[in-house]
Amino acid sequence: MLNMEGVIQMQNKKGTIIKVILLAIALLIFLFPIFWMVSASFKTKADVFSFPPVFFANPTLENYRDVLSSEFPRYILNSVIIAVSSVFISVLLGTPAAYTLSRFHFKIKEATAFWILSTRMAPPVAVALPMFLMMKTFGLLDTHICLIILYTTFNLSFVIWMMRGFFDEIPRSIDEAGLVDGCSRYSTFVKVVLPLVGPGLVATAIFCLIFSWNEFFFALTMSRTVARTVPVAVQGYIGIYGLRWGEMSAAATLATFPILIFAALMQKHLVRGLTLGAVKQ
Repeated sequence: MLNMEGVIQMQNKKGTIIKVILLAIALLIFLFPIFWMVSASFKTKADVFSFPPVFFANPTLENYRDVLSSEFPRYILNSVIIAVSSVFISVLLGTPAAYTLSRFHFKIKEATAFWILSTRMAPPVAVALPMFLMMKTFGLLDTHICLIILYTTFNLSFVIWMMRGFFDEIPRSIDEAGLVDGCSRYSTFVKVVLPLVGPGLVATAIFCLIFSWNEFFFALTMSRTVARTVPVAVQGYIGIYGLRWGEMSAAATLATFPILIFAALMQKHLVRGLTLGAVKQ
């Protein structure tokens, strides 16, 4: 019996070691591009093209000085304004719509829910031309409002479907208790149900913010200079004479780390939101 227990323990240890090794390999594979990007941002032009590659020799801040002395800080501000505005409007409009789909019954409820989802499934290239013509007609090309409207269009369906799932996890008896206590339907939604799905609301907002920050296609086709966002600005370091690897890596680093820091700060809320309703009491 003791020998059998020892064999089982040895097998468990081997299994754990193999899992750790595989996870470490996967982590290295996913983190190496980020490491290469950050290291390239501190390289001189000669070191960028050196072979074998040089990662730590002669670090310089020249690339960051070039990027920060250009229009890139303004593009970061554009991304902040557009992303935050889009997320705010999407959550403000999508959350009540999700509550309605979760709590009320009407004939075309599921058809409406599927139509909302279909707006998210449609590939951006399929709606690019009509969107471009519409924005051109209203004189909104290369404006913040243009991208805010476009991002809100795609974020809204995501918010509705995510929040509908979170609202479905809340028992209807809680709504009924609030109504019995004298609350209106609006008060029940705002004061009773909404705080219970707070983590889910935060998780949904984080995903919408990441999408709005990283979106490239519409930002490229609908903006030129005034409303240019960070992804388009990073792509701008690809010139006719080649890639400016140092400046592009520095710009990409400046564009990546704000969203990484934000996600790290909101990690607790993100995990709580994604696990909302996973454990039944």
